[in-house]
Order: sequence, then C-alpha cells, then structure tokens
Amino acid sequence: MVLTEEIVKVLGGSGVLKQRIKNMSELEILVQHGLPYRALEKVMEKFRLERGEVQKVLLVPSRTLARRKETTRMKAVESDRLIRLVRVGTRAVQVLGTEEKAATWLHRSNKALGDRLPLDLLRTDLGAKQVEDVLGRIEYGVIG
Repeated sequence: MVLTEEIVKVLGGSGVLKQRIKNMSELEILVQHGLPYRALEKVMEKFRLERGEVQKVLLVPSRTLARRKETTRMKAVESDRLIRLVRVGTRAVQVLGTEEKAATWLHRSNKALGDRLPLDLLRTDLGAKQVEDVLGRIEYGVIG
C-alpha cells in the first residue's frame, strides 16, 4: 500500500506543493484544485519519463502541456492522472527496491501485461489496476 507521505515526497513535498499534506483527503482536495506543474517535473525526474511519455499517460497534447507550464497549475483531471502514475510508480519502488529498478520496469514490456509496457497501461484506471496486480504478484513471488 502506498502511503500519502510517499506520494507527497515524489510530487516534491511541501516545497513544490506549497502546503503540508497530512492525509489522502488533503491530497484529494489539492488534486481537485490542480497540482503545480513543478510536481509533474519532479515525477518526470523521479521515474525517468520523457515529455512524450507523460503526454500519453496524462492524455494531454504537447501544446496543452506547454500552457500548463506557463500557468503553473494543472487541471484536476490531469492532476488525478498524475497521482495515478505516482501511486503505481511508488508501488513499483516498494516492490522492486529502488527508483532505478522501478523506472526500468515501467519502461519494459511485460509478459503478464500482454507484452505491453506498464507505463502505457497507466492511461486508464483499469490499466493501472492490472499493473498494480502484477506488482502484487511480483511481491509475493507468483511471477518474475
């Protein structure tokens, strides 16, 4: 299970979020108002994501993403998708042991996911659930 403080840390902490987030309810309210664009940059750094990959996961065209950088705040739906990415990425770190291994795993096709990249499945909640299920099986030694 991914804890609130782990998600907040990946997003850049209170320095980026401009407030202390103590629980999921406070994080959810922040997501409704839109996360700062800088949080997206922190996530990209943490999980070695390219701009094009982020556009695909967040379902946002490049011009829209560029506008978000100018306005400094993302829309609620984009923020929600970013939280999904962070939740799964953080879970991958927990299961695989390091950020490096998690980032590599997210970028590699996976037989248990129909030879798809885990990162590509994060566009939808159902896809993210599949990725989380595979991580759970890896954690318990059911698959490699």
